[in-house]
Amino acid sequence: MALLAEVQKDYGRLKNFVNGEWVESTSSKDIDIENPATGDIIGKCPASTADETKAAIEAAQEAWMAWRETPPITRARVFFRLKDLLEQEFENIARIMVQEQGKTIDEARGETRRTIENVEVAAGIPSLMMGYGLEDGAASGIDEDAVITPLGVFGAICPFNFPAMIPYWFWPYAVASGNTYIIKSSSQVPITQYYLFKAIEKAGFPPGVINLVNGSREVSDMMLDHPDMKGISFVGSTPVARYIYKKCGENGKRVQAQGGAKNSLVVMPDANLARTVPNMLASFFGCAGQRCLAGANLVGVGEISDELIGKFADASKRIKMGYGLEESINMGPVVSAKAKKKILEYIDGAEADGAKILLDGRNAKVQGYEKGHFVGPTVIDGVTPDMKVAQDEIFGPVVSYLRMETLDDAIDFIHKSPFGNAASIYTQSGRHARDFRYKTQCGNIGVNIGIVAAMAYFPFAGYKDSFFGDLHGQGRDAISFFTDRKVVITRWF
Repeated sequence: MALLAEVQKDYGRLKNFVNGEWVESTSSKDIDIENPATGDIIGKCPASTADETKAAIEAAQEAWMAWRETPPITRARVFFRLKDLLEQEFENIARIMVQEQGKTIDEARGETRRTIENVEVAAGIPSLMMGYGLEDGAASGIDEDAVITPLGVFGAICPFNFPAMIPYWFWPYAVASGNTYIIKSSSQVPITQYYLFKAIEKAGFPPGVINLVNGSREVSDMMLDHPDMKGISFVGSTPVARYIYKKCGENGKRVQAQGGAKNSLVVMPDANLARTVPNMLASFFGCAGQRCLAGANLVGVGEISDELIGKFADASKRIKMGYGLEESINMGPVVSAKAKKKILEYIDGAEADGAKILLDGRNAKVQGYEKGHFVGPTVIDGVTPDMKVAQDEIFGPVVSYLRMETLDDAIDFIHKSPFGNAASIYTQSGRHARDFRYKTQCGNIGVNIGIVAAMAYFPFAGYKDSFFGDLHGQGRDAISFFTDRKVVITRWF
């Protein structure tokens, strides 16, 4: 019998998971959960209260010491069980994600795989959490050791675009390290995480170790203010990331706050366009452009510019839009009517500024899904660096095409952006590739790769206004964020 429910038309009013139990929120306010492809309301997310959030934090604090005292190998075994449960429910998780977020089924399966990979890496905690020491390190007969220790209760405030994966950049590492945790899902897409918690419940974590509180800003503010919260992980827009960074600093909390992006893909004259163009399509139009690693600006360098934009625009016309549960679909809708309105305004603005709309997605229609929030692939030529469409994060399937003379011009353009999340170069020249990776001030660099998504054992990086903090999510960075070094100096008489 399946652990999770099959895809439903109505998931009802979601519950919180606190101290090992499913709990109805006492809030009188609910937030509609919409299927962005159909426009149908498929569930209700309770706007949980500050008191309910406080109760979850207190449960996590109460559970912390016993969980900390659990041997790392024993903690790891719970993650092995969780991994097996998630594998059993792989397809259901992906299909639920399509329904509430709008991804294609192929994209949702990819996200589910990345989610599970973080569980696999965290299960290696007995090795990841080892300290170091030195006999006679301070003086003869005095030994010195650095012991890595957990700190207490942590939490994540999560975005809409990756409802399964992004919480898993953080919580498996925190909990495997001996901390306890609170997750606040995006109120736009809470169903995926709700059902992932069904697997978490069955895996056998002790009550209070991992908790889920649905809601909006009231939940977030309590997490930011409560003195028992040791740190916060966040992914979202730059203005909110900056606010959370400042708030955590004022309250003495650790923080990793991933902000926005405006990623450029630079194509050199020697690039292999037969391989380059298909790779770039996935970067610009995958997840309808709603990811912080999405391509936004396409930069053609030198003599390749005209050939590149011709082939790219032609290939973009073949993107098939629709409801992501259909296997043949290449691109789904954007997440909401509000998101669609913002994207269309940017396209209108680019046209008003004198750019040329080569491929116009403003009037996209999908038969049978007329209420869906679809924006078609859009390619804009004649964009200049001073245009808003080249500078601002749009978060949609919009490609701004810029022509530049040299690689240095392209790097200079990237550096003038306040964002520093990702950048890629397409070239067959080792010299160009090394110059680009060496000089470009971005956290994630691609060489003939358009989606620079770090594996779970590497950090998800970011510079400038794309990241506020010191230690990133995933891998060893995550272990360091959720722990501290206790230095012990020992002498025996």
